[in-house]
Amino acid sequence: MEPHQIGIIGVGKIARDRHMPSIAADPAFNLVALANVAGAPPEGMIPAFGGYAEMLQRVPELQAVAICTPPGVRHSIARAALLAGKHVLLEKPPAATPEQVLDLHQLAEQRRCVLFTAYHSHFNAAVDEAKRRLSGRTVTHLTVDWKEDVRKWHPGQDWIWRRGGFGVFDSGINALSILTRILPRPVSVRTAELLFPADAEAPIAATLHLGAGDSSGDWRVDFDWRPIAAEIREMAIVTDDGMRLKLSSSGGRLEINGVTVVAQERAEYAGIYRHFDALLRNRTSDVDVRPLQLVADSFRQGRRTDRNSAQ
Repeated sequence: MEPHQIGIIGVGKIARDRHMPSIAADPAFNLVALANVAGAPPEGMIPAFGGYAEMLQRVPELQAVAICTPPGVRHSIARAALLAGKHVLLEKPPAATPEQVLDLHQLAEQRRCVLFTAYHSHFNAAVDEAKRRLSGRTVTHLTVDWKEDVRKWHPGQDWIWRRGGFGVFDSGINALSILTRILPRPVSVRTAELLFPADAEAPIAATLHLGAGDSSGDWRVDFDWRPIAAEIREMAIVTDDGMRLKLSSSGGRLEINGVTVVAQERAEYAGIYRHFDALLRNRTSDVDVRPLQLVADSFRQGRRTDRNSAQ
């Protein structure tokens, strides 16, 4: 079958490090255009444009776009792409609010286009196995530690601290996307404590207390973007029948009762594009607002603390 003709809108670190290599390695896709919303387009053999509107107008063979801009502008860009009849892949977080994602989903259905909210942490074998192991069980205890150095992943990117930039939730949403995928019952935010750097509109650290239905106990989630010697991305879950489950390495490794049952090299973005290919061939959307809803609830319910903090 002929490859899908795809373009990328927003050619920053995540597009260069993950999307472009994954597209190049997947015969189901052919990268035909790039658009850089902020600043000059990248140089190279692929046609590049300084704005997404120009790309949508001037590349008639374009069938789909991967939107890798900051989340605050994704809604308007995705709407323009859908109105132009293009299928859309949204890098996480998929938009600024859950309502924006639902609006895009409705528009995609009206235009008979595919919309895909691509949470890369979903595409780990350990995550799927954790979901299978937890099915039908009752979770009694849950802790999440998700700690990274923001300077490594967003060097010099001031937008991450502005309104709509998400701050630490830009990485924390990866943990939330795993939780909403593997837990047997819907989870909600009970309380949230958010730490903001001086003059920032998004937090650098957050502590959430979650629950599912009438569950008791302290389900604690800690996100932190302050400088750290070694990154930590893991979660521990205990069930009422005594099973102890630990996911680590961003969802790449799973231990059950201290025994490793899945340990695979992560290839999340290859999985994203395999799934996008299947969605495109079946003309089916895959839209999940649950992780974004937890972020929105954390901001709405959170108790804010402001302090000077190194970035």
